[in-house]
Amino acid sequence: MTATTQQPTAPARATTAPERTGARTPEAAELIGGARERIDALDDRIIGLVQERMAVSAVIQEARIGSGGRRVNLSREMEVLAHYRDALGKPGTALAMTLLELCRGRV
Repeated sequence: MTATTQQPTAPARATTAPERTGARTPEAAELIGGARERIDALDDRIIGLVQERMAVSAVIQEARIGSGGRRVNLSREMEVLAHYRDALGKPGTALAMTLLELCRGRV
């Protein structure tokens, strides 16, 4: 008795349905679907970078607290807020606040 080995096949590229994208043509739906895939990949990278930032922040906090300093350095936080605001406008400030909140007090 011989076993047959089935070769894996590449998954068929699924077309994006217009009703899932809000597009009115298949072409626009396909473009939107591809762009959404790219956004999903970018989001994964951003999440990874935020997690890395949290880890680095924990190292800084541990060193600062271990040396007798405070858990939070407000002047540094103001620099971060200004950097994001200057680069992204008012919504950048909200984003920076969220990042700072994620990175505080993990020690």
